[in-house]
Amino acid sequence: MQLASTESPGNTKKLWRWRRSLDEGRLDEGRLVECIRSVQGVGDSMQPSKSKKVSRCLTGAMLAALLLGGCVTPPEDPEERAAFEETNDPFEPTNRAVFDANLALDRAVFKPLAKGYRTVLPEDIQNNTRNFLRNIRSPLIFINDVLQGKPGRASETLVRFFVNTFAGFLGIFDVAGQLGLEHHDEDFGQTLAVWGFGEGQYVMLPLFGPSNLRDTVGRAADTFLDPFFYLVAETDQEFANIGASFTRGIDERSRNIEALDDIERTSLDFYATIRSLYRQRRADEISDGEASALFPAPSISYDFLDEFIEEPPPGIAEDTEGQEPPPDITEDGKGEAAAQKVSLAQ
Repeated sequence: MQLASTESPGNTKKLWRWRRSLDEGRLDEGRLVECIRSVQGVGDSMQPSKSKKVSRCLTGAMLAALLLGGCVTPPEDPEERAAFEETNDPFEPTNRAVFDANLALDRAVFKPLAKGYRTVLPEDIQNNTRNFLRNIRSPLIFINDVLQGKPGRASETLVRFFVNTFAGFLGIFDVAGQLGLEHHDEDFGQTLAVWGFGEGQYVMLPLFGPSNLRDTVGRAADTFLDPFFYLVAETDQEFANIGASFTRGIDERSRNIEALDDIERTSLDFYATIRSLYRQRRADEISDGEASALFPAPSISYDFLDEFIEEPPPGIAEDTEGQEPPPDITEDGKGEAAAQKVSLAQ
């Protein structure tokens, strides 16, 4: 029997391209099977029944490798390898599975809760809740401001905390914001970036959504840097940490229901769009840039989204009629239409 080697450079390149087409939704699994069979080249010297059996085995093995692999093998083709390294997502098959699980959980639990939260609570109560949650996070933000060597932002955070705690009834009212001291967020993942640590590979965390190795370490470190963590531990109120995180997630989810729905509906590849938007948002936060018209992935954690709704991005006017749409902001053009729609909606 003569079989065309599926490990030859030409076939390896084809398999990689088919894998990307499958991930992007431009190729279904039935067509993928046909493509795989086209490179197997089963000879005619075998009996038909045996040939079919071997063909099925080869097809199944190759399909399983493509669909179920836990880590993507870098392609040999220079252009394909450059694209692979740019995405920096070697765990993509596993990340996509976690993303799908997060999405299912969001649809079943978090999104309905967010809708109920927005329906039941008046807008003023929602804003007060958000202000309070921001205020109890202020000491952690202050610590990261100091660790990043930003005394100006650290002093703003400290003044905000004291003003809102004493004049704003424990932060329920954002008195400091009314005085011109605007809220900003910092975390240890940003601190590590300022210190020069690279982001590492992209990962999709269960419940918490998009991240990378650096931000995952930062998230864990923030738990132990946060004074609020030790305060509730001393008072035997450990559930308060969980309650605060859960409430923060539901509050942020409630503010972005329509935006996420629009992105999902108009994206060619929802996963790739979220990956790109997350990276751009983190780069913006690390550089202390202005809030941009980017939105988060479905996740219980929406900490990197604090000022998307209240403040439109620079250069996007309230009345956008007749304006040119913003340039492509996603990798390889994926999700361009969704990003434009969200930007113009601001």
